[in-house]
Amino acid sequence: MPATGDPLLIAPVARLAEAFGRLPGIGPKTASRLVFHLLRAPDERTQQLIAALTDLRQRVRFCERCFFIAEAATCAICSDVARDARTICVVEEPLDVLAIERSGAFRGQYHVLHGRIAPLEGIHREHLRFDELLARVHAEPVDEVILATNPNLEGEATAFHLQRALVPLGVRVTRLARGLPTGGDLEWADPGTLGQAIEGRREL
Repeated sequence: MPATGDPLLIAPVARLAEAFGRLPGIGPKTASRLVFHLLRAPDERTQQLIAALTDLRQRVRFCERCFFIAEAATCAICSDVARDARTICVVEEPLDVLAIERSGAFRGQYHVLHGRIAPLEGIHREHLRFDELLARVHAEPVDEVILATNPNLEGEATAFHLQRALVPLGVRVTRLARGLPTGGDLEWADPGTLGQAIEGRREL
């Protein structure tokens, strides 16, 4: 039920609760709690939140090369000459990059798809950064592409389509080892398990 369903909520409260409720993982009750917390909070805390949101919208973009978060045209990882540019790890979301980086097991570069193929939800390859990956492999000297999509139905389907498109390009295509729980998301995997999955990746 939407957060605005309570007739006792005056319009400014209802609008903000509805806005919070559109965020992933936040239901109507949590959205209402956040609004009332802000109503009780000092003005300074509210202004800090407004400033942080404004800063986010004005300064943060997606890397033109790998589509991870950045403040410039390219992200910190793509700009790091110490990284192995010939190995690309393909993930679904920016949070997956952070999870893999915490493992300390990967020193290559990334490509963020910003989603996964899910036909039942109307999400196909043209909605993702799929073709940008193929163009990158065409244009750059890439030796290996690691498919690190989530180990669930949509992630496996995405990996299958990527493999089918990448193999004809002559690049080595590997998949994370099966240490990850089926149906899970990379962002919730512990660094040790994720590191082992990267180290034990298998050929496709």
